[in-house]
Amino acid sequence: MKARSLVFDLFGDYLRYRGGEVRLRALVALMECFDVPEATVRVTATRMRKEGWLDSRREGRETVYALTDAAWELLDEGRARIFQRARGPWDGQWHMIVYSVPETERTLREQLRKKLAWFGFGPLSSAIWLSPHDRTEHVLHAFADTPAVHLDTFRSRSKGLAADRDIAGRAWELEKLNRDYAELLEIYRPRLTEYRTGALQGPAALTERMQLIHDYRLFPFRDPDLPPELLPTGWHGRLAHDVFLEAHGLLRHPAETYIDELISRA
Repeated sequence: MKARSLVFDLFGDYLRYRGGEVRLRALVALMECFDVPEATVRVTATRMRKEGWLDSRREGRETVYALTDAAWELLDEGRARIFQRARGPWDGQWHMIVYSVPETERTLREQLRKKLAWFGFGPLSSAIWLSPHDRTEHVLHAFADTPAVHLDTFRSRSKGLAADRDIAGRAWELEKLNRDYAELLEIYRPRLTEYRTGALQGPAALTERMQLIHDYRLFPFRDPDLPPELLPTGWHGRLAHDVFLEAHGLLRHPAETYIDELISRA
């Protein structure tokens, strides 16, 4: 786990519920649980402040860090994608975005594609992306102040369920994703019994919970959260999500208890 990601995760899962800020000394103590040395913590915090992700203020001889509004917006957006799943029946409509970006703006085009994937869109062709969920407004908002990006949105239906399943199979690598979900289940599903008994306490609970978040966090980038009728047979995604939520909840109390003790001592 990279130091930068750990800082974001500590704020998103713990520090936001403890005033939303942390003294440098306490942050160093927290990062030591993950074998991140103090020098690396200081460099990481300084870089994140220069990049606009952290604010800092002086309190006596100490530095206190808090996330900026832009960082909180990023975390809240990520939290929604990680923890929430679409519910209810699908209306059979595809929501499509057709984009146009100048050839000279390759970096911007890649940023757009990453954002489309983050919101659950998949490429039907290089410039035509679609989703079974109405999230076009999220993409339009994200690039509202970027005139080089031109976006057109449409809604459409296919010839029927067979065509819809074929579209889903072409727009997303569902078989590979399903295998990765199965591997995640092999790791964490057997551990639920241990979590339920409270066997993990102190730093072990904290590091296990953070590793769980780290291992699961990239799946929402790849999983479009398709309606059940579009998923391949033997889909592991819903079960993996349920296991993640249960494990995350079971480890919450011992991890938070240890963090409170650590911050208090620091």
